[in-house]
Amino acid sequence: MSDAPDALAELAVGVEAGAVTFAVRAQPRSSREAIEGVREGALRVALTAPPVEGEANAALVALLAKALGLPKREVVVVAGAANRSKRVRAAGLTAAELRARLAAAIKPPK
Repeated sequence: MSDAPDALAELAVGVEAGAVTFAVRAQPRSSREAIEGVREGALRVALTAPPVEGEANAALVALLAKALGLPKREVVVVAGAANRSKRVRAAGLTAAELRARLAAAIKPPK
């Protein structure tokens, strides 16, 4: 993942009216919170929160909202709330804006 924009080329992004959807692969109980890049078409996200009572989903929404410059209410887990593989919807962005903002937020794993 040497060049972040090229790393995001693999991210599968769906476009809806006024929003984009994309796949996320969450890693709860990680040692840090970070957007690590893309693997197999899904955005890889490390979260410190445990996967109980929606804590990891809340942490995911907060991390993505901050990275995308959106209010938390605009970022929603629309599928896979109980799984590591999720589908997320971000309102108010185009696919190009999503890729650019995520590229700026990528912190590859150490």
